Amino acid sequence: MSLFSTPFDPTRDTALVTGAGNGIGRAIALGLVGEGVRTMFADVSAERVRAAIGASERPDLALPWVGDLASLEACDELLTSAHSALGEVTHFVHSASPPRREADHALAVDHKTWQDMHAVNLDAGFHLARELAKRLIAAKRPGSFLFLTSLHAGTPRNLVHYSTAKAAMAMLVKELAKTLGRYDIRVNALVPGAIAAGGFVADPALARHIPLGRLGEARDLAPMALTVLSNKLSAYVTGAAFVVDGGLSLTNWFEAPVLD
Repeated sequence: MSLFSTPFDPTRDTALVTGAGNGIGRAIALGLVGEGVRTMFADVSAERVRAAIGASERPDLALPWVGDLASLEACDELLTSAHSALGEVTHFVHSASPPRREADHALAVDHKTWQDMHAVNLDAGFHLARELAKRLIAAKRPGSFLFLTSLHAGTPRNLVHYSTAKAAMAMLVKELAKTLGRYDIRVNALVPGAIAAGGFVADPALARHIPLGRLGEARDLAPMALTVLSNKLSAYVTGAAFVVDGGLSLTNWFEAPVLD
C-alpha cells in the first residue's frame, strides 16, 4: 500500500478549521473532507460557509459553524458545537484572521482594529488549542494542530497589528509544541507567501519578486497542510514552520509605508 494512500483515519480522525469560509482555510477544510475526515467549517460569514460546504466532495462530512472569534464567548460556543458534533477534535487548523487594509499602518491603525487582529489570531488560537488539547489529553488521544502564520512574523509588513499578531502566533506554536509533545499532540505552523486568496488582494507585479514566477493560490497550501496534519506522514514533526511562498522570502520587497 502506498505511504500516501491513507494519510488520515476516517474512523477516528475529526477536524476543526477556523476561517474555513474562504482562502487557505477553505482549501484545507475541503482537503480534509476529501480525505474522509469529518470537519467543522468555522467562519464569521454564513454565506461563505454554505458556499464552501457546497463545494466539498463530501458535504455530508462537513459541518457549519458561524461566529466571530474575536469573542472568547464565541470560542467557547464553537468548542461546545465541535465536541457535540464530532466528539474529540483530533485535528485543529487556525486560519481565521480579520481582513487587512493597507491604510492601517503604525500611525493610523485604531485600537479596535488592533485588538480584533490579536483577539482572532492569538487569543482565539491559544484558547481553542488549549481547550482542545485538554480534552485529547484526558481521552489519551493523539492530536495535530496547525496555525497559519505569515512571512511577516519575522519581516515588517507596514501593518503592525497583523505582523505582531503573526509573530506572537509563531512563538505560540513553539510553546504549545514543547508543552504538548509529551501527550502526542503535535503543533506546527504553515507560513504562506503572497497568496491571492481570502482578504489579500495581491498586486500582479509582485510576481516579479517570486522565483517561481507567479502569485500563490490557496490550493498551493492544502497539500502541505494535510501532510503536516497527518499523524501518519508527519509523526515526528512538531514545533516546525513550513514556508510555502514560491521563494518570495528569498527577497525583501516591501517599501516603507506612505504616511500621507
